[in-house]
Amino acid sequence: MTIKVYNTLTRSKEPFSPLKPGEVSFYVCGPTVYDYIHIGNARVFIIFDVVRRYLQYCGYKVKMVQNYTDIDDKMIRRAAEQNITVSELASRYIDAYREDTAALKVKPADIHPRATEHIAQIISLIRRLEDKGFAYAAEGDVYYDTTRFLSYGSLSQQDQDELLAGARVEPGEKKRHPLDFALWKQKKPGEPFWDSPWGEGRPGWHVECSAMAMHYLGETIDLHAGGADLIFPHHENEIAQSTAATGAPFARYWLHAGYLNIEDRKMSKSLGNVLTVRRLLEEHHPLDLRFFMLSAHYRSPLNFSKELVGQARAGRESLQETIDNLQIALGEAGPAGAANQDERLQTALEQARLAFHDAMDDDFNTANALASLFELARQCNIYLKDSYPYHRELLEAVLDFYRETNMILDLLEIKQPETPGQEIMEAIARRDQARKNKDWAEADRIRDELLRRGIILEDTPHGTRWKRK
Repeated sequence: MTIKVYNTLTRSKEPFSPLKPGEVSFYVCGPTVYDYIHIGNARVFIIFDVVRRYLQYCGYKVKMVQNYTDIDDKMIRRAAEQNITVSELASRYIDAYREDTAALKVKPADIHPRATEHIAQIISLIRRLEDKGFAYAAEGDVYYDTTRFLSYGSLSQQDQDELLAGARVEPGEKKRHPLDFALWKQKKPGEPFWDSPWGEGRPGWHVECSAMAMHYLGETIDLHAGGADLIFPHHENEIAQSTAATGAPFARYWLHAGYLNIEDRKMSKSLGNVLTVRRLLEEHHPLDLRFFMLSAHYRSPLNFSKELVGQARAGRESLQETIDNLQIALGEAGPAGAANQDERLQTALEQARLAFHDAMDDDFNTANALASLFELARQCNIYLKDSYPYHRELLEAVLDFYRETNMILDLLEIKQPETPGQEIMEAIARRDQARKNKDWAEADRIRDELLRRGIILEDTPHGTRWKRK
């Protein structure tokens, strides 16, 4: 089945077809590194980590670039508050970003460029825009002239009058038109600066992503992604400046993750409800947070609460328990010829495989993909209860499917079954004998002693099973 992607630019699902067969260029807007990332940022990074993994699973060679914005007004103010340089502030929070996203199982991009390391590319892009009449200098600043770009507003699907209604000119700005935006900013006392044809200054925010995306991925890229809050003005401005400079489409597909609210309220500093990943990791298992993010379609609004994360934890642990039980059962499985093949589970496996792929092919619908894993788990639990002796090849096929899908979602721990040591086996044997002798006190004593050592015993019709906490 062909992968279909919802393209924000066209407001429709489109068959995914990269510019170069078998290769995907993928740009994801990264963090402004002046603070710890918050849970809304995390949703974006987790979702597009899964998108990248699925494309790789489908055989594509994916080149992902995700930037660090390491110079802007917020960074300058925060560095001054902490009495450190902007560069020191950036390095501190880049390290924090790497730690927090690693905990959430987000794989690093292939390239993580910093804006301050690409000043030459930024200046070159601005000069191209100036030469083509899309940019103008104003007393040391340089602005993009949005009136020259006739399709401005196409991504947010607003016309100029609608955009003007919400536009404003900040004090000190020298732009001609309210919708124009800064490409280069003249230096102010105490700010970092670089030399340029327009004098000493620093880049504006929007221009950095265009310059770095085109530098690493080419003038037209396949996928450009970020949060829905970036549609306007950031991504709108990226399209305007990139397309004006090259004459070619900037990105073929635009993907945007939906907004995340906190207990039904918009997350904002004014409400005091901004939740950083670092803080949440003190309270929640990182895989519970990842599971929670993938439990809804990425374009849907998502509401965060402790109760909902608790539900995610229960779901993940339930799925993990099924995996653990399958691995235990694999250790008990006999020769194939003497085992119960169980056509019902075989059919459930085939249906789960189709359902998972159908869900992911349909605009990366992780919610439905997860549902397919749970339905298979339900059938597995019935099989483990009713179908002893177990069929080794069937159990291996089911576990292989969970391993395969876990390479994409990365929510479970699927290890090779552990062989118990002689001491554990002897303790289990002593307990079994105590139970045969109806010495319940001794049986309980042995069970409790093993539990203190992190070994959980489960009595089944097929004998005593054990697993680690």
